[in-house]
Amino acid sequence: MVNDAQQLELITSAAHFGYTFEGTESQVFASVPDGGTHGYLQYELDGKYQKRVKIAPNATAPVLVKAPTAGKHTVWIYKATEAHTGPIRIEKVVGENVSVVQKPDVPLIEFIGNSITSGAAADPSEVPCNTAEYHDQHNAYMAYGPRVARALGADFVLNSVSGIGVYRNWNSDGPTMPQVYEKLDFQKDTPHRWNFDKVTPQLVSIALGTNDFSLGDGIKERLPFDSTRFVNNYIEFVQQVKANYPQAQIALLSSPMVHGQNGATLENSLKRVKETIDRRYPSDKPVALYFFQPMQANGCTGHPSVEDHAVMAKELEPFFRKLLAQ
Repeated sequence: MVNDAQQLELITSAAHFGYTFEGTESQVFASVPDGGTHGYLQYELDGKYQKRVKIAPNATAPVLVKAPTAGKHTVWIYKATEAHTGPIRIEKVVGENVSVVQKPDVPLIEFIGNSITSGAAADPSEVPCNTAEYHDQHNAYMAYGPRVARALGADFVLNSVSGIGVYRNWNSDGPTMPQVYEKLDFQKDTPHRWNFDKVTPQLVSIALGTNDFSLGDGIKERLPFDSTRFVNNYIEFVQQVKANYPQAQIALLSSPMVHGQNGATLENSLKRVKETIDRRYPSDKPVALYFFQPMQANGCTGHPSVEDHAVMAKELEPFFRKLLAQ
């Protein structure tokens, strides 16, 4: 989003832009809004991932991008943290012959999900687990969705929120994804809405349910999982997505974190959603289903690690490749 000050705001997880420069270095001047918490950017140079960079409130030092040799270089900047962490503003990019990289003419995949899709708690390489802030271990670039998209030569959008569910969240009744999906920052009362006319994904991947099955914090009262509410809300949400993207292929993913009987219940619920949507939209492409292999997560607080996301992406790649080819 371009704000009133004509600054580019990176809002969602892995929101990204590209530019080229000549020489051996360029500078990206980035900031977070007044009163906001710190965030992280990460970037790749000439197709190779480099690192995460912390953007502190009232930061004055720019992000320095250094190339090993002179010449023309391509940089892609990504937001590592989520929309709920707050936006990161790109004030300016300085360098020799800086030029914006135009949006590539490749298929676009939209990944809808929760903390797993966001790459939350995946990367303790700089800040150990259970220290500092929740988002200090976020790494959206290395999450399964961007990995799959890069492997397939596709572009991507992550519309994901930690703790969110279909009919209830990790430890609350809402607002759930259907209630905030059309909002730019996934805040229920925000006036900013997503512009669906500017983004047209060929494929929409939805991976929700982990938090609906969660037992919460064990303190707040939590009723047993309600499969009927889950299925009905999921059906309504898929219809909401289809209303915005009538031509897109819809894919529903299970959760590698939901095991045993709960995992079977989730898979059966997704089958019911598919059956209903396919029946209601007989002329559209059938809803695709993918059920993850169960995983014991190695990241922070029970989340997949960067390495786990690599496993998930490799598992998903043939599935998405086939869908994009249809």
